[in-house]
Amino acid sequence: MYDAINVSNDHLHQARAIPIADRSVNKRCKLNPKTTMARRNAPWQLVLGVILASFCLLLPGTIARSSVTLEMRMRDDPDLSELYSLIERDEIAMSKLVHNPLTIFAPTNQAFQRYLNNKTHLNYHMSSTPYRLSQLGDTVRSMNDDGTPLYITRMRPLSGMQEELYVNNAKIIRERSNMEFKNTRGNTQILHIIDDVLTPITTVFNKTLDTPNPDAWGFLQSVEAINIEPHRVRSFRKKILNLKRDQVFKKTGISTFFIPVETGFKTPPSPTLSMVDKRVIDGHVIPNKAIFTTPAPYGQPLQTLQFEEDLRVTITFFRHDTGKHARVFVVSNTMYSNSRLTPGAVIAEIVKPNIPVANGVVHLIHRPLVVVDMHGLQMLTEHGNVLWSKFRDLIEDYAPEFLNVLRGMSQMTLFVPQDEAVTQMMQTNFMSNRKKLLEVLMMHVVPDAITIEKIKRNNQNHIYQIPTMNNRRFIYFNLNENRTTHAKTVTVEGGGVNASLVLGDIATKDGYIHIIDRMLGVSYMTVQEKLATDPMLNLTYHFGKLNHFNDQLNLTNKRFTYFVPRDKAWIQWFIEHPEASLDEFVRNREQSRMVLEHHLIVADRVFSMGDLRNMSHDSLILPTIGVDSLQIRVKEEDHRFFIQWKETGRWTTVFRADVECTNGLIHVIDVPFVHEYDMITSGGGGTKAFVLLVTLLLTATFARLV
Repeated sequence: MYDAINVSNDHLHQARAIPIADRSVNKRCKLNPKTTMARRNAPWQLVLGVILASFCLLLPGTIARSSVTLEMRMRDDPDLSELYSLIERDEIAMSKLVHNPLTIFAPTNQAFQRYLNNKTHLNYHMSSTPYRLSQLGDTVRSMNDDGTPLYITRMRPLSGMQEELYVNNAKIIRERSNMEFKNTRGNTQILHIIDDVLTPITTVFNKTLDTPNPDAWGFLQSVEAINIEPHRVRSFRKKILNLKRDQVFKKTGISTFFIPVETGFKTPPSPTLSMVDKRVIDGHVIPNKAIFTTPAPYGQPLQTLQFEEDLRVTITFFRHDTGKHARVFVVSNTMYSNSRLTPGAVIAEIVKPNIPVANGVVHLIHRPLVVVDMHGLQMLTEHGNVLWSKFRDLIEDYAPEFLNVLRGMSQMTLFVPQDEAVTQMMQTNFMSNRKKLLEVLMMHVVPDAITIEKIKRNNQNHIYQIPTMNNRRFIYFNLNENRTTHAKTVTVEGGGVNASLVLGDIATKDGYIHIIDRMLGVSYMTVQEKLATDPMLNLTYHFGKLNHFNDQLNLTNKRFTYFVPRDKAWIQWFIEHPEASLDEFVRNREQSRMVLEHHLIVADRVFSMGDLRNMSHDSLILPTIGVDSLQIRVKEEDHRFFIQWKETGRWTTVFRADVECTNGLIHVIDVPFVHEYDMITSGGGGTKAFVLLVTLLLTATFARLV
């Protein structure tokens, strides 16, 4: 008997929460006055009364919902008062609400508070066909006179979560939607509540559109009558017409169009417009999808119309900052360049988003995609660019001489920190040393054009390292693979700081810009914390953890200089000394601690490799944390440092020098300071030792990932 009710669980939840439903229940389920009097004396009867009232909501034919109309529901919901007030003042809209079958997408009062436009298009929030959420297709025809479509986006949920739905740029609040009503004529009406006001194409005062419900090309042709102030798009429109690509913007179906505004072609030296050809235009269109900014698949490359074997262009949505400061960008990435186009990314800010047209959605962007028309220095200092505004201001205010270094370079790759990273650095005492600041800035520049693909390619079998403009300082790259998606992300380490790439391969005429999430060379970790997080130092960290040697490395009242063998150095040493017992070394905490003590210097200062080179004309004796001192010699050849340990006389490379920490320095070395007699021997244990070493390495690495 309940089939006739047509009420979902969501509907019941809403009906129980609405005062009007309660009043209807009292009318339909009349309670005896004696029962009402009894409630005062018997609490359990009050509970029973509530149960009976709730049950009445389920009764067919006599339920509250049979008399509650959509108009009544909206009138009595305080959160829809703004919308209902507008409908009340519009005779035609009220007539539709009372008499017609319809679906209405109702913005909340909070949505109206954020809405900056003067006019709300009520018909654009309605459709003449009742649609439950499960019945919504890719588009819904609105009640606008021109039938302007509404676009539906379904976002795939994470495991166990409900699918999210959007109409244009507004999220459908699922738990407050799917409410079905019958009006006085018996027509079905459905209410969905949304979190934003829907806005169709709007015209300027006293202007009308040549074509009602225009497609993307009709939008461009009638743009002078459309309210897109203060922007203009004449140059791009003219280029489309000259190249006969207007059919791309007339094509039926659904697409997403990115149209650069006039100012994007006016920035000197402005060779941009001449570089726009048919393929560039096609690289501004994502076919078969109407992508609005809120439900956009951020971080996911999307194919454009220009996606052929010899030239492929994708577009990725990128969000900068959050809350009221949030700004949305799109990034085109060009692969397999032709003679005119540079491979890499071009980034543009969306200056006016989410303009619905008959065949999709239009976004106005501040400059053209695909075309690379700026040098690295010009892009870095461009004041219209907000992605690295703090970094630009830092340079201009505190280290303008850094710009002179860039002017003299023919090729460069810049690693630019995000605003938050620069802000954090500026709140420390670091800013008091201008010389140090310049050295750190130079660590963010590589005198070569380095792409993410090149980093990945060169990082297959070893750590990829590149010299920076800071003399004798390198940056090092590492690939991290997500165990679920197997996607590989790139991290860059410089001066003790490990940063992740946020956005890479932004192409310039003379190289690339990569955005990272930290300032390189500005330490924020102790020696112990650096060991615990550096993927190259797993074994030394693990040895020190087993015997509690690492505990002291967090102390901030001491200054440590730690010569740390990298993982490859330990593995190579045990291969060369098969008689050494790794098993005993790991189990005997006193012995392993003694070996690590050879590598750790504690003094009232730290010793950089430059300091040690200048101090060691013959040999240098340094006080270790153990009983014995460390006697070494240091030399520098071809901008690389080498150390000779007196006990073995063997020279070893300093793989990474001067890794800065808040309480010291780490020097990563290629051979540990270990004697064979430092290890308890048990002949013939080479294979077993190697297997155990690999097991320890995998264990330590896995422990950091979980």
